[in-house]
Amino acid sequence: MMDVLRQARNKSTLAVVISILLLIGGCDRIDHWLAKNKPVQQKEHVIAKPKSQSAATLPDFTTLVEQQGPAVVNIQATRLDDQIGADGASTEGHSLPDNDPFYDYFKRMLPNIPQTPQTEDDEYNFGSGFIVSKDGYILTNAHVVSGLNHIKVLLNDKREYQARLIGADGQSDIALLKIDADHLPVVQTGDPKQLKVGEWVAAIGAPFGFDNSVTSGIVSAKGRSLPDANYTPFIQTDVAINPGNSGGPLFNLRGEVVGINSQIYSRSGGFMGISFAIPIDVAMNVARQLLHNGKVQRGRLGVVIQEVNYDLARAFGLDRASGALISQVIDSGPAAKAGLHIGDIVQSINGEEINNSSDLPVMVGLLTPGSKIALSVWRQSKAQQIPVVLDDVNNNSQTVNTALTTPAAVPFTGASFSVAKLGLTLQPVANGLMIRRVSGAALKSGLRRGDIILAFGAQMIHTAEDVQNLLANMGTNIPLLIKRGNNTLYVAVVES
Repeated sequence: MMDVLRQARNKSTLAVVISILLLIGGCDRIDHWLAKNKPVQQKEHVIAKPKSQSAATLPDFTTLVEQQGPAVVNIQATRLDDQIGADGASTEGHSLPDNDPFYDYFKRMLPNIPQTPQTEDDEYNFGSGFIVSKDGYILTNAHVVSGLNHIKVLLNDKREYQARLIGADGQSDIALLKIDADHLPVVQTGDPKQLKVGEWVAAIGAPFGFDNSVTSGIVSAKGRSLPDANYTPFIQTDVAINPGNSGGPLFNLRGEVVGINSQIYSRSGGFMGISFAIPIDVAMNVARQLLHNGKVQRGRLGVVIQEVNYDLARAFGLDRASGALISQVIDSGPAAKAGLHIGDIVQSINGEEINNSSDLPVMVGLLTPGSKIALSVWRQSKAQQIPVVLDDVNNNSQTVNTALTTPAAVPFTGASFSVAKLGLTLQPVANGLMIRRVSGAALKSGLRRGDIILAFGAQMIHTAEDVQNLLANMGTNIPLLIKRGNNTLYVAVVES
């Protein structure tokens, strides 16, 4: 999985030639827009619908495009030194490289293409965006403009503007731009939480610089977690998204923006049927903070979590696999101060259920530091309510509990012994029991030679006696907290 929208910039100079026609857009003033355009489900407002009641008939997006198309813009970003060429002309601008496969074609079609100095690939990028206020605020992806100092916005009516970067947040991949314009058309925002898997959606943008391009598909999944994007529950679609679509809007059938197209999964660099959009409510939260604070602040709980699978749910006494299992607690962090423990399963925040572990960092990250939250935690086979005061995610002064760290060379502190019931041979080390041999139920569960068992459930173990006492009080599903490399995680061993 990768962000190829930025990597495919070897074709980016094509945008200068084929992006003459551009989309315009807008909203109310951004302060009012951010306040008023909260996600609202509009059941009666449908602008893209099937031509008949037949379930087999595809939806007609023509009205959506007519009404919302003018709210999409093309963005060209460069890094220039504002130097003047020998002929007195500004060096700002780009031409197609001679080895570009489209060069000869466009040279024949457009013989008067200006030949301006070229820039390196990392000094040029192009993408899409949409205007979110009548006075010219624009949302796009941070990676479209990252590290570039000249940002040009091209509108549908062929007007061009230099844009100012108000702020960008790399973690959410959201950037807020401003152009000096007014009385621009507006877009409406929808509620991503109301999206259903299988629902039709459409994207408008400038893939490979072909502005005003419309593609459609369905929502493939919701709440996707991607590497290095812990604070964004991505909307997965099968809408055709390619380089240049980055930052463009994703619309529902009511013509409301529900997401910002951001990433694709590809092995070829082009569309392969899996694309990802940032939910618009997440983007609006980021835009509001960038406008008023110039940066984004996110709450932090101070834990390391993992998914609760079926076997772990049974091992911890849950009736279904849900929640976020705490496998590490940060020293002196909010969770540690509130009394959260390793082995606790966070089930809800302020009454909002956590279905998948990836929900937890998203929900916490949307809250500001200093917020007091109520956690419902599953501990020792019963639910408990624990209040926690969040701190700032940028607070990196705390470290993981040193009791869980593993020294580079692990000294043995006792003789090895066997636990036939689990298929393990263990040997005591400084902070637990190292697995020397593994077979049977332990092998099937995924345990490996060299793993260090730190705890049975939430109880730390160090000796053979500890193991015998704990096994006597446990059922056939036994949750083991193990140290593997630099990570700690729970593994459920199911007795055969």
